[in-house]
Amino acid sequence: MRDGVSASALHCPAGDWRLLIDFLSERLPLVPRTEWLARLTRAEVLDEAGRPLAPDASYRSGVRLYYYRQLDAEPHIPFEEKVLFQDDWLVVADKPHFLPVTPKGRYVQQTLLTRLKKRLGIATLTPIHRIDRETAGLTVFSVRAESRDAYQRLFRERHVDKLYEAVAPQPTQGRQYLTLPMLYRSRLQERADAFMQMQEVEGEPNAETHIALLRQLPGGLAHYALRPHSGRKHQLRAQMSALGLPIVGDRIYPQLQPAQDPPDFEHPLQLLARGLAFTDPCTGQQRRFESTLQLALLAA
Repeated sequence: MRDGVSASALHCPAGDWRLLIDFLSERLPLVPRTEWLARLTRAEVLDEAGRPLAPDASYRSGVRLYYYRQLDAEPHIPFEEKVLFQDDWLVVADKPHFLPVTPKGRYVQQTLLTRLKKRLGIATLTPIHRIDRETAGLTVFSVRAESRDAYQRLFRERHVDKLYEAVAPQPTQGRQYLTLPMLYRSRLQERADAFMQMQEVEGEPNAETHIALLRQLPGGLAHYALRPHSGRKHQLRAQMSALGLPIVGDRIYPQLQPAQDPPDFEHPLQLLARGLAFTDPCTGQQRRFESTLQLALLAA
C-alpha cells in the first residue's frame, strides 16, 4: 500500500514485446509511454517478489506485475468522512455526498476507501457493499481478507435490513393510484442507449422496495423511508422516478443530465443510507448502525 492505494496486478501474456515498457504502453494506453518510463524510473512498477523493475527491463511472459493507480489532477471533494465503528472485523463510516467509495475513473485519492486506508493504516480494508457517489450515509468495510466473503454474502443473500431516507415530491404528484405505505416491485435493467440509467421493463420483478411517507414538507415535497429488499443498481432512484417521485437533486433520473465539473456541491442528491442491521456471521452479534448525517432539505 502506497499513500492509501493498494497495488494493481497485471498478468503478462505471451507476446512479442521486446521491452516491458513496450507492453505497458500498449496494454494500458491511457497512461502515456513517457509516464510509464517515469514510473519505472521511480521504482513504481514491481515484480512478483516486490522488486522494482528497471526502465530498460526485458519483457517476460507468464509473470505478474504490480503498479499503483495515480492521477496527475484529481478533483478535491471538500467533505469529510466519519468513522462510526471499528473492531477487528468491521469498519463502519459515514460517507458524505459526492465522495466515491472506491477508486474509479477520475478518483483515486478522493475516495472513501483510500481515505480510510490512509487514516487507519489497514491495507486489507475492503467495502462489503457499495452506495452511489451521490448518496451519503453508511458504508461497511471488512478488515480481514479471510472473513470478507462471509460479510459480502449477507448482502448478496439479502440478510441485511437496509433503511434509506429521501426527499422527493409528495405522493399526490406521482401516479394517481399511489397509496403509502406500499411494497413496490418492478423489473429493472440497464438502458441500451444510456448505460448510466436503469429502466423498468416488463417481466418478473427483480427489484423490491418498501416505501413509506414519513412527513410532508413545504414546497410540495415529502420525507420518505425506503427499505430496499434487493440490491439492483440505482434501485431507489429508478423506482422512485418511475413512480413519478424523482428524488430531489438526482441528475440521472428521470433525465440524464451532463456531468458537472466540478460537481454542484450546493445541491446534493437527497438520498441518505440511514440504517443497517444484520447478524454478524463471524461473531454472532446483532449489529445495528445508524448514520449521524442529515439530508440538507431536512436540516433547513
